[in-house]
Formats: sequence, structure tokens, C-alpha cells
Amino acid sequence: MQTRNPFSASFKTVIALAASLTLPVSLPALAEDWPAPIKQIETQGLTIHGEFDAPGGLKGYAASMRGQAVAAYLTPDGEHAVVGTLIDAQGQNVATTTLEQLVYGQRNAELWQQMADHHWVRDGEADAPRIIYTFSDPNCPYCRQFWEDVQPWVESGQVQVRHLMVGILKADSRQKAAALLAADDPGAAIAEHYRNDAMPDNAGSDQSEQRVDENTQLMRDAQLHATPVTFYRGDDGVHHVMGAPRPDQLRAITGSEAP
Repeated sequence: MQTRNPFSASFKTVIALAASLTLPVSLPALAEDWPAPIKQIETQGLTIHGEFDAPGGLKGYAASMRGQAVAAYLTPDGEHAVVGTLIDAQGQNVATTTLEQLVYGQRNAELWQQMADHHWVRDGEADAPRIIYTFSDPNCPYCRQFWEDVQPWVESGQVQVRHLMVGILKADSRQKAAALLAADDPGAAIAEHYRNDAMPDNAGSDQSEQRVDENTQLMRDAQLHATPVTFYRGDDGVHHVMGAPRPDQLRAITGSEAP
């Protein structure tokens, strides 16, 4: 799944030939301390969250627009800035981890606690050591893909996935999500739905509809606009992945290679 860049009309791509990079993070400065080009970026609708060291003499700035993280880079002369993606020789975005820490770090930590208090359905053993939260829509093919991809870890007892069912993609998403939550065994119903598109015979209840609405509102309040959105806790905090994870993202989410 790809998310459209909200600032694409003026974004530029900067390429840095670097094999591997660690970007030290600085605490946010006061807005009036930003260099003039960065202040100009703010006037165009971006929120600056902090700065970090970047390669090639550049200074990086973590920003966001409508809930999406983006980096800005100040040139060594301090007179110009570009907004976009700085990549290394392997084509990797050098600021991915840094952006998540500065833009999403506090939000993800708070959201982790909120998700734990909302209605979720567990897939996996209750004592599985690795906990994952994911916002799932019954009509989402990427949610189904993630469910399939993570099953080796779930079946091995290493991971439990906590599904927060939402209704955002289609007109009947709310109805389907509520019906799954109202099933005698919601976990089995969700698994059967993702396995072969089956739905339980029952309809949703007032309670299950309310739970879907609460999960959906939590997702919207966090400015998350597509499914799945999957959260996991690493050594350096809570992270999230949008869409069906790539193999490297799946390893990060589950904390290990496939069993």
C-alpha cells in the first residue's frame, strides 16, 4: 500500500551515497529558532517536530502534514531547503527511524495504552510473549494478507495479534465488523473470514456496533486513514507499519525470523 505524499507538488528527492547511517536526534528548538527556509516550510502547512544530523553537511528536520511524517533538509549554507526523501546507496530512506521517533514516538506510546483499553480480539495464545495490535477492516485485502503472513508466528505460540475491528473502507464494513464481533467466537470468526471470506450467520448487536465505532474513532483521532495499521513494541519504543508489511517489516513486527 502506498500513501500519496501530501506535499508532492513541491517535494524533491535528494540522493546521498552512504552505505549505512545513524542519525543523532536533537531536542526540538523553539519555532522562532528555525532557519528562515524551515520557517517558510511551516507557513506552507508543515509542523516541525525536531531536528537531526544528516549526511553530506545537511541538517534534517522532522515534520508532519495531516498526520504524515516527512523530512526537510537544510543545505550547508543555511539558505535553502528541500522536502522529501534522502536515500543511501542501497535506496533506503536514511531518516525513517528518526522520523518515527520525533513525529510519532509520543503518539504511538499513548495509542498503545489506548488500544489496550479498547475492544480487541486476540489471535494466538494468551501467554504469547509478543503482543501486536492491528486495526482491521473486514473488506481490506491488505488486512487479510497480514493475517496470512503472521500465522507462522501465531501458530508457534510466539506472537498474539490483537485485532481492533473498524469500519472505514466500504459501506458495509461497519456491519461486517459488528457481525464478526458478535459471533460466539469472534477470534474464530475473524480467522474464517480472512481464510475464505465467510461471515457468521448472526447480525451485529448494539454492543458490537458500539465497539466498532469506538475503535474506528480511535483510529481517526490518531489520524490513521488506511488499514491495516499495525503497532508493535521494540527496544526503542512503539512503532507502527501502514499496510501489508514487507518481509523486513514483518520480522521487525514479530521480533524474529519465521518459525
